[in-house]
Amino acid sequence: MTNQEIAQVLANIGEYLEMANEPFKPKAYARVSAAIASMSEAVSDLYTKKGLKGLREIPGVGASIAEHIEELIKTGHLAYYEILKKKTPVDLETLTRVEGLGPKKIKVLYEKLRVKTLEDLERVAKTGKISKLEGFGAKSEENILKGIVFVKSSGSRRLLGEALLEARELEEYLRKEKSIISLDIVGSMRRRRETIGDIDILVVSKKPAQIMEAFVNAPGVARVYAKGPTKSMVRLKSGIDADLRVVDKESYGAALNYFTGSKDHNIALRKLAIEKGWKLNEYGLVKVVGKKEMRIAGESEEGLYKKLGLDFIPPELREATGEIEAAKTKKLPKLIGYDDLKGDLQVQSNWTDGSSSIEEMAKAAMARGLTYIAITDHTKRLAMTGGLDDRRVRKQIQEIDALNKKFKAQGKNFRVLKGTECDILKDGTLDLSDGVLEELDVVGISVHSLFNLPREEQTKRIVRAMENPHADILFHPSGRLINKREPYAVDMEKIIQTAKKTGTVLEIDALPDRLDLKDEYIRMCVTEGIKLTIDSDAHAPSHYSVLEFGIAQARRGWATKKDVINTYGVEEMLHMLKGRR
Repeated sequence: MTNQEIAQVLANIGEYLEMANEPFKPKAYARVSAAIASMSEAVSDLYTKKGLKGLREIPGVGASIAEHIEELIKTGHLAYYEILKKKTPVDLETLTRVEGLGPKKIKVLYEKLRVKTLEDLERVAKTGKISKLEGFGAKSEENILKGIVFVKSSGSRRLLGEALLEARELEEYLRKEKSIISLDIVGSMRRRRETIGDIDILVVSKKPAQIMEAFVNAPGVARVYAKGPTKSMVRLKSGIDADLRVVDKESYGAALNYFTGSKDHNIALRKLAIEKGWKLNEYGLVKVVGKKEMRIAGESEEGLYKKLGLDFIPPELREATGEIEAAKTKKLPKLIGYDDLKGDLQVQSNWTDGSSSIEEMAKAAMARGLTYIAITDHTKRLAMTGGLDDRRVRKQIQEIDALNKKFKAQGKNFRVLKGTECDILKDGTLDLSDGVLEELDVVGISVHSLFNLPREEQTKRIVRAMENPHADILFHPSGRLINKREPYAVDMEKIIQTAKKTGTVLEIDALPDRLDLKDEYIRMCVTEGIKLTIDSDAHAPSHYSVLEFGIAQARRGWATKKDVINTYGVEEMLHMLKGRR
């Protein structure tokens, strides 16, 4: 089984256990699920190399969960999971996508109204039956109907972070074929869109039939739609479709460009070619001489753009939003690189809802090549996470100071910053005293409640919080969860203008289900000179791997290295935060 499949089963088990009011276990399964979902190494490979002992190395995995994972790897099934599903036979994955519907409410709806699917939920909600249930009410029923509309509108598109991991597993499998000369993942995935419809792979090989045979027989394939000499289509066990095309080496650059898209970008390139009297398609850039067609570019993308009089346009910018005009005049930005981050300014530890100690999170960051992190545990308003009050924040400060002394004595060039993810209260005040906030290196502020406030009131609330002289960074500014929860109603342009006035840094949260800010707002920040930070929002050591998705989002927003404060060393970065105070 793939990491995503294993992670989904464990997440579902946690939710079934929450339905049964089991203490501790639901969180344990949820944490392991999140850890596995963000792993770059296949869990099955880890098991093959190290057995149960290797599985126990995954954060949060104890003996029982390790045995469950082993059973999934060996058989593709888990008896314990099947028993839980039979007790409450609901479409858990779809129903939990409806905002406000947690496992316990889903259980009530099943027991009282026999709701098993999204269609069942919509039917009973429209009859008014949900509002009569204890713990729901008319407002809850209204929100459920809105949530159903949102789930339906988001369709079956997958999060980039989930789909890309699957694509990479497939890529790794295919690269074992020695006849492959070139291989790239293309489509919206190469452009790093937030959500992905399917996986597209492009290959150059002298033995296309051999590649097709390997592709349709890949371990994750559940169904073969079509198998041809140069193109095959399959569905993976996870439910996502995958296409593979084999093209000639001479056409690879043109095909790479064409199948990467976007459609609007490709149309603009074709128009440019026509203006020069040429033709452009997936086979190459062609010049017509008499009755003959002569290919003048197409083996490489770089050569194709150069021939059209353009600088090379990175895939993340290919959305027909001004990139072609910028490429003509040599005004494309030098985008932030995937290895440019030096620190991470939103990291949670086991002081609240993280899985690991501060030292463990620090050592994992070092292993990733980072030189600093900020520990930003939640505050007391978020009681479900064990949020910290003033007293516990000061106690954590002492632990961080001691840890930094230890690292210094060991000669480690690494610093743990004292921080917080401080809740913004309804009136815009903050959840910790100004005295404590003043003692911290990094003060992040965020909204975790009252998502349904009117737009004007929500905006006023956040603006007031940003105006607090101790507030440094606005974390996940719109509060959205992709495919699950819409952004709260807020005037984002007002937030951006406030950031310009107060010097507040806006975060790009790299978690695949957040990627918050949206690319259009990132570009607005870049234009206005507002500084950004790209953070993992890590709750486990493996979560630092999501930083690449935040970087991709920043690139889609035309951000450069200088726009992002955690590309700088720790002292320079802190001056950017504290210099305005």
